[in-house]
Amino acid sequence: MSTGISQQGILAAGNLIVDHVKLIDTWPSQDALVSILSQESSNGGGPYNVTKDLARLFPHLDSRPFPIAIAGLVGDDPDGRWIQDDCAAYGIDTTNLGVSDEFSTSYTDVMTVASTGRRTFFHQRGANARFDETAIDFSKTTCRLFYLGYLLLLDALDEVRPDGRSGAAHLLARASQAGITTVVDLVSEESDRFRGVIAPTLPEADLLLTNEFEAGRLSGIDLTDFTPENARNAAAAIREMGVRQLIVIHAPAGAVALDCQSGEFVASGSVRVPDEEIKGAVGAGDAFAAGFLYGFHESLPLAESLRIGACVAANCLRHPTASGGILPFQECLALGESWGFREF
Repeated sequence: MSTGISQQGILAAGNLIVDHVKLIDTWPSQDALVSILSQESSNGGGPYNVTKDLARLFPHLDSRPFPIAIAGLVGDDPDGRWIQDDCAAYGIDTTNLGVSDEFSTSYTDVMTVASTGRRTFFHQRGANARFDETAIDFSKTTCRLFYLGYLLLLDALDEVRPDGRSGAAHLLARASQAGITTVVDLVSEESDRFRGVIAPTLPEADLLLTNEFEAGRLSGIDLTDFTPENARNAAAAIREMGVRQLIVIHAPAGAVALDCQSGEFVASGSVRVPDEEIKGAVGAGDAFAAGFLYGFHESLPLAESLRIGACVAANCLRHPTASGGILPFQECLALGESWGFREF
């Protein structure tokens, strides 16, 4: 874990995706037709969403609490240039953003049902699959936190090397050696790869961010009924896999955090977002991560960091894209407080 006073900011690496978000009237059966009500393109993937959310929370560079930077690989194509221009417009440092003339920028077609906000993803891995542990020179960054996401969706980093450790583990180890706190995020993949790919990586993670689906797959504990007790059991099981500092599990009902060193356990309810305010759930987990990581970076109490994460996630639900609903920090918190929090 970083202790250097001069180290500030978040470097977020991994999946850089352009989301092509389509709002549809209903989900079709096989061979049926539905209507697209609207469509737009936006940021996608954990690193891109987290940095964009933080930039929207703190839109003024002169008052931003810490630097925000991104790392990954995009193609030399319109989507890749769109990502670069968007990051520049939001003051996100792209020094560690590579451009490939061989592989295209990753994209996802996101189908969001208007009446429910439920979404389905059709993903093209693109250049993200080639991003590996050699891509970042940590001696040239002064960040405090290194966020890596999503494991299970980064082919080169997910591959287990001959020494039994994943490429992601090697990348995270290099960040740790540079005195940087490491943060790992997962993707909700329907597969049996959770233990095979994730377990070799967790000993290099200071902080693990996961939703209830991923935590259930990783721990082997059914979190369909997401209660603080069940979540605590899952977090305790994951702690045995080697996470060094903190495990955070979030779900629509609320979120929990387990301090792996002290055993402190905190649970906090989500925001009661009115149904009529919900326009989509794309990026809600990443919005929660952005809010929580702000609190974590600023050394706020766990309960406060969970509340901030809940407020940012609630803001996210107000728009069909991943970051379009995020208000500036104080407005974001005020909106969450005005709607109130669930008992959890």
